Amino acid sequence: MSRELTRRELAALLGAGALAGAAPSVGSGPVVRPGVVGLARAEAELGKPLGRATARRVMAAALSASVGTESGVEAAARLFGPSDTVGIKVNCLAGPALSPRVELVEAFVDLLAEGGVDRRRIIVFERSSRELVRAGFTIHRAGPPYGCVGTDNDYESLPSSCGAIGSCFARLVTTTCTALVSFGVVKDHDLAGVSAGMKNWYGVIHNPNKYHDSGCDPYVADVARHPFIRDKLRLTVLDGIVAQCHGGPAFRAGEVFPLGTVAASTDPVAADLWAWQVIDAERRRRGKPSLEEAGRPVRWLATAARHGLGVDDPEQLRLVSA
Repeated sequence: MSRELTRRELAALLGAGALAGAAPSVGSGPVVRPGVVGLARAEAELGKPLGRATARRVMAAALSASVGTESGVEAAARLFGPSDTVGIKVNCLAGPALSPRVELVEAFVDLLAEGGVDRRRIIVFERSSRELVRAGFTIHRAGPPYGCVGTDNDYESLPSSCGAIGSCFARLVTTTCTALVSFGVVKDHDLAGVSAGMKNWYGVIHNPNKYHDSGCDPYVADVARHPFIRDKLRLTVLDGIVAQCHGGPAFRAGEVFPLGTVAASTDPVAADLWAWQVIDAERRRRGKPSLEEAGRPVRWLATAARHGLGVDDPEQLRLVSA
């Protein structure tokens, strides 16, 4: 049964003193490459895992392509410092068939650790422990190998506003983590148009149900530009080994397709723009209307770009294949 984490349990995840206030990274700071999305190819059947070696190869390749380094370990070291506590928000809403693959997430954790981040300061999380377990993750309330917990309704007691949203944010985001990663999947959304990297942050607020009107615009952008997210977000990773072009955000078997790609970007808007493009390409291949023609344009992406969160212009999108 899901329950709130106690502060003692959170402290065990991070070591003494972590809850007293998240210390800033002593590294060189986030690397931002506007419009750049690193891509790496790998294939696996729906519901079948990647081998560990393949997961390592494809994760390292996408990460290094996104940052512009020779290796995934070097890229991780450029993005995250030894004093960081890194929170990796996975999106497990759609269940085991369409959640980030455990082996990919663990390959990313390995790269972080080899790049200098203490495994006790790496936390894979979702809004509930139940969703993590259903997607194949094992709850670790203290690492190593890494922390893996649900926020389980452990929110700040008072709401915080940004633009049109007013929400209580998860304490893991507000207090515990100094750096954040969105680790999502590539799928459409019946209201937002796309649910990939940025909408994943709806999973850290207590009232996401309030923010789905008008195609989730401006709400997705307003959650992502809140300082709790914007000031800490270093990377977006998208597991696109299998993607879904219709019927989302829940899993719909007949609408998935083998995209065979893992994407990574320091630009969250560009990452979701790429997801939008590949979803629309598959919809066209199947004779379906585009998301815009279907009345689901991804308007919040332009809103996010206007707020300086990244690049939404297809002409400025640069795909770097490993």
